[in-house]
Amino acid sequence: MHPTLDQPVILGFDPGRAKCGLAIQGVDRRLYYHQVVPATDAIARIQSLRQQFPISLLVMGDQTTAPTWKRTLQDLPDPLRIVLVNERYSSLEARQRYWQMYPPKGLTALIPEGMRTPPRPIDDIVAILLIERYLAQLVT
Repeated sequence: MHPTLDQPVILGFDPGRAKCGLAIQGVDRRLYYHQVVPATDAIARIQSLRQQFPISLLVMGDQTTAPTWKRTLQDLPDPLRIVLVNERYSSLEARQRYWQMYPPKGLTALIPEGMRTPPRPIDDIVAILLIERYLAQLVT
């Protein structure tokens, strides 16, 4: 268990064929972890994160590969509760969020935001957005 956490956290999972986004966020919206991992490493990484954090729930995008991933995750020992969240437009939103989290520097700052491409995969930021969408559903 993470020594600084006194509350359960949510694991966001953006499943994909080649790579997956992972994020851990508290219900207080504090971000504790985010990373993009190869799809082949995703299950091992999730298991490792469960050893490090008091994860109470897995929030996952509901698109193409979701049914296959959900079955795989439910077959694990001591499976997490899984909630599917609408991930429509999440990639576009994640691009915008990337530039908020990592403001462009130098000449990149002169390029209009809509024309900028993040310099790395942003599946982990999609995972953050999935958690935020889930928490927003709880409020409404």
